Amino acid sequence: MPGRGRPRQFDRTAALRTAMELFWTHGYAGTSVSLLSNAIGITSTSLYAAFGSKEAIFREAVELYNASGTTSPTDNALTAPSARQAVESMLRDNAEAYLHPSTPPGCMVVLSGLNLPPGEERISHHLTECRGEVYDKVLHRLEQGVADGDLPPEADTTTMASYYVTVLHGLSIQARDGCTRATAHAVIDGAMLAWEGLAHGRHDVGDGEHVPRTDQGTA
Repeated sequence: MPGRGRPRQFDRTAALRTAMELFWTHGYAGTSVSLLSNAIGITSTSLYAAFGSKEAIFREAVELYNASGTTSPTDNALTAPSARQAVESMLRDNAEAYLHPSTPPGCMVVLSGLNLPPGEERISHHLTECRGEVYDKVLHRLEQGVADGDLPPEADTTTMASYYVTVLHGLSIQARDGCTRATAHAVIDGAMLAWEGLAHGRHDVGDGEHVPRTDQGTA
């Protein structure tokens, strides 16, 4: 039986998908309760009855976003035979997903937390945790690469994970800004040129000299 105040044929799953696309497109701050209720086709009272609060529906929307499909582009890519193939596939496969015309551009987990107002620390923390899970997966795959011998023992895996996850997040913003597929893949081409230097614990400067890195940690 539908709860009090809800339409007789209220479809909670469809409502949640609508909410997910609104948060994906407009961000958490830009998606008001009135926008949600109007798009779903119920009153704000019914919305609260169905989901509890804007924060609660957002958290469920993030869960739905992360659960879409059998495996995410990142999870699928990180099964590639080598660490380099895994990271490059992660970037390219996500870029394709970010630019696919059937969904809003970019990554919901990256974009929905932009411009959060004061007082939304719980949402910020939740999204930080979600993004941290991606970092952990990339770091684990790089460490596996060291163990497998396709990355050298001196590889700075924490910096490599931070760098490539930063590129991944940047691609999401580029997609939101309307970049072309060619531009996205050109960015990835450039990012992969840094692989050898990062893998050997150094970075290249303008005159070609290799300078060892002494700083560790994540971005």
